[in-house]
Amino acid sequence: MKFIKPIIFILAIVFAANGIFAQNMIADPSTWTFETKHVKDNHYQLVFHLQLKEGWHIWSLHPGGDGFQIVPSFKIKKNDAVVKLGTFKEKGNAITELMDGVDGKVTYFKNKVDYIAELDVNANTILTGSYTYQVCDDKMCLPPATKKCTFEIKDAQTIVPSNAAKDTNAIASTEATAAPINDASETKQTVLTTKEDDITSPSDKRSNLMLIIEGILGGLLSIITPCVFAMLPMTVSFFLKRSKDKKTGIKVALQYSFSIVLIFTLLGFLLTLVNNKNILYEFSSDWRTNLVFFGLFMIFAFSFLGAFELSLPSKWSTLTDSKANMNSFSGIFFMALTLAIVSFSCTAPFLGGLISEISKGAHIGPLFGFMGYGIGLALPFTLFAIFPQLLSALNKQGGWLNAVKVTFGFIELALAFKFLSNADLQKGWRLLDREIFIAIWVVIAIVLALYLLGKIRFSHDSDLPKNTWDLPYLTVTRTMFAIASLVFAIYLLPGMWGAPLNGMGAFVPPMGTQDFVLNSGASNTQESVKEVHTYADKMKLYEPEAVRKFGLDTYFDYQEALAVSKKLNKPLMLDFTGITCVNCRKMETQVWSNEAVLKMLKEDFIIVSLYCDATQVEIPKEAQFESKFLGTTVETLGQFNSDLQASKYNSNTQPIYFFVDGEEHLLAKEGYSYNPDVAMFIKHLNAVKATYKNFHP
Repeated sequence: MKFIKPIIFILAIVFAANGIFAQNMIADPSTWTFETKHVKDNHYQLVFHLQLKEGWHIWSLHPGGDGFQIVPSFKIKKNDAVVKLGTFKEKGNAITELMDGVDGKVTYFKNKVDYIAELDVNANTILTGSYTYQVCDDKMCLPPATKKCTFEIKDAQTIVPSNAAKDTNAIASTEATAAPINDASETKQTVLTTKEDDITSPSDKRSNLMLIIEGILGGLLSIITPCVFAMLPMTVSFFLKRSKDKKTGIKVALQYSFSIVLIFTLLGFLLTLVNNKNILYEFSSDWRTNLVFFGLFMIFAFSFLGAFELSLPSKWSTLTDSKANMNSFSGIFFMALTLAIVSFSCTAPFLGGLISEISKGAHIGPLFGFMGYGIGLALPFTLFAIFPQLLSALNKQGGWLNAVKVTFGFIELALAFKFLSNADLQKGWRLLDREIFIAIWVVIAIVLALYLLGKIRFSHDSDLPKNTWDLPYLTVTRTMFAIASLVFAIYLLPGMWGAPLNGMGAFVPPMGTQDFVLNSGASNTQESVKEVHTYADKMKLYEPEAVRKFGLDTYFDYQEALAVSKKLNKPLMLDFTGITCVNCRKMETQVWSNEAVLKMLKEDFIIVSLYCDATQVEIPKEAQFESKFLGTTVETLGQFNSDLQASKYNSNTQPIYFFVDGEEHLLAKEGYSYNPDVAMFIKHLNAVKATYKNFHP
């Protein structure tokens, strides 16, 4: 029974974080009615009337707050009689105030509110669709509900469409979106598409299941680090020897493993509480954070290489160890907490990498990511308790464990320079230009290979194993890792002279920071004829290799690109990207560089690269404004692009591509997120081109 209570406790945490609680059945306090209003000619309004019972409210289309609010959304099915349908706007007495349990001020409606969309038709018709909403009182919210709706138009004039009208006779489902940048009014953004659901796009958002899996893998990998691995046989043997029988030993090991999962789940829950407005993403991408990570990873690297031993204050582990015993669950819990504390120097780098992945997930991502890490870390303790005969193999570990530790030290040294490179790119210091960064990684890979081959030794290394003739030898595993390290170094070497390195293009600095490139004459010639665009003098360093090498013309200013789109009658590809965004570089090196993709981007689209972390570039004073989404004054190009992406395109992850015309009408319902499948990207571009031609003959 003692073991069941903690299980119930952790499940309660998970359910609480998701907002899932059992409730008594409560009748829907909302009443919806529908109306079609004739304005003039063939212009109408579709109106949703909502009446709420006393004490209940519904969130505004732009609620603010902590991002947990579920706002109303409306969809109208494709209808050949509809020429144009605008976005739904809300009309009523909005209330904006602080609310218990919600971060920041929120906006909502009580009693009644109307949702109105402008509509143009060319004939009488019946429109059908659906609407989704959630209503709340001061204590709880009812589950979201989706219902159907019908509108009838009886007095429209029949219009014989011209060729141009026929081309534009299309409509997609329209949903309420966030307000446009610098405008507190409702969004008036139309989605143009030739066929309902004809353009789909993948997403790089991490699902909770994926975060759990990544966490488990990180936890399992942590096991082979010295400070965790050394405790594995010792701890399991302690359980089995102190227990009166094997069954009891297994029970204690299960409680111990569960305690590890509970500890990291609680840590993830705490991170969830502060993960407001994508704070983890902003934190992990900031140049100051990258400098801190550089320093931490250098310390971890030196520690793993044997310069010193790194641990948390001994008082922490002594305090928890003094409370550890096998007589109660609380005692076993403190044994697990002791493990978490004394293994900090080995687990911290993995947890740091996990936080980077969590920033791509949902608000509750930290809970699932850290829960997965705890599962991965705890799993071996349970397995060895069930199969104790495997412990004998661990006792023959020899000196390979220190070799693993040193190898991790070299890897963390390489990652440290990646963090320094991120900060360098954001601030424009030019300390780690592309060839310098590559040179550092080449040297690290070569030195690691020499170490694995036994040519370099550290003070705390054990001797290589010896054969029957008393001669040292290399194991096959160690030899394979040495070969892999040498191959990696040789692969990187051509990058010193400007080779694209498509396989590693996501990690090395952009080609714009390369001082010397062999056979660069053609590229320079193409670049010399390109028109100088706004912010190009400061942002050209970060242009993708495909842009510089193949003469792809890109813009960096949103308004400038919109004007060019109108002038040249071409659709606009909004490339929301980041200077330090790894997946952005993967898309550019693996997809943009494809010959067919490049041809389409050069000939059929206007490209604008909107760097959301370009905090070193200031925008003019007259263009600065207060951002509701960021909660601060927008002063830099990165802030401007971040606010634009969130407020107008309801997104905050990179890379993501939105396709619009010169009037900012969306040419696809959703943005195209990270997916290095070239065929899928080409299919998406073709669908966007077809939609644009239908509306812009």
